[in-house]
Amino acid sequence: MMKKRVCMVVPSFSAKGGITSVVNGYKGSSLEEDFDIKYIETYCDGGKLNKFKTVLKAYFSFIKILLNWHPDIVHIHSSFGGSFYRKLPFIILSSLINVRIVNHIHGADFNEFYLNASGKKQKLIKSVYNKCSVIIALSNEWKDNLKQIVDENKIFVVENYSILNKNAIEERKKKNNDCNVLFLGFICKRKGCYDIPKIVEQVTKEIPTIKFILAGSGDIEQIKSITPKYLRNKIIYPGWVINEAKDKLLREADIFFLPSYNEGMPMSILDAMGYGLPIVSTTVGGITKIVHNGENGFVCEPGDIKGLSNSIIKLLNDDKLLKSSGGKSVEIINNGYSLDIHIKKIKTIYGE
Repeated sequence: MMKKRVCMVVPSFSAKGGITSVVNGYKGSSLEEDFDIKYIETYCDGGKLNKFKTVLKAYFSFIKILLNWHPDIVHIHSSFGGSFYRKLPFIILSSLINVRIVNHIHGADFNEFYLNASGKKQKLIKSVYNKCSVIIALSNEWKDNLKQIVDENKIFVVENYSILNKNAIEERKKKNNDCNVLFLGFICKRKGCYDIPKIVEQVTKEIPTIKFILAGSGDIEQIKSITPKYLRNKIIYPGWVINEAKDKLLREADIFFLPSYNEGMPMSILDAMGYGLPIVSTTVGGITKIVHNGENGFVCEPGDIKGLSNSIIKLLNDDKLLKSSGGKSVEIINNGYSLDIHIKKIKTIYGE
């Protein structure tokens, strides 16, 4: 039996960000065994010229694939902002020849993207999204948002996933508490990073040996400028980390921390849970589906400096709670957020 052909529109496999983490898991998976997949990379890190060349090459490659390869499905990994406009031609071209379009939405700030947009932009978003056969949302909360744009029957929830690092999980059982709090991702207001200096100040009063590791790129100089001088040695900025460097930080961390104001289903939290880390985060997007308050960590309202600080202090002051919370993270991944479960859901969508 001939395999269904899937053209998957993705960022570069080496680009920064959560979407790259998601699609990297498809390489060498059973999804590639059961479907004939061609990838088109539409985005890369670097300067404007490189980005322009990448997307231009992607458009020409896509036209060639549509005309010569005749895919059954076009699976587009998209976000909001610039990503929406980059993916627009793929959706329009696919709809012109009636190819089944699966739009996998990884965006975070729905208010900025749609609710607060002009009437003209809202009309464009509705028109484009309604050309899609299926919309993939990362959580039920996001499904509720997207119901304002497309018919509910088009929306399928496929949560992101984690890959358990069994070796790191075993190491963690014997690890001493070094009071290392890790953040991974873009360092910006949306991720709550401008709250971190105040949180560091509160936590340091109770735990003087605390270290906050902010691994990522973005507003580093701005965060440094709002951090009191006497606390600056408490925050370490290793830059954007991948592969061995990322693995090392996750192994050495005691808590994973994400104080975001907007999220979908953060891959950074799922990655950390795959290392057996307890989580301190906020009640936005799909986070409360994976961080169960008081079980594998704590969640607070965004901007709740006192609550987030106290959650970190509570975990670091109770070694038994720290370890049991990390164990619960592993249990949650095993029960519903594995790569196998994620891929089964994608296969179901492809097969319908």
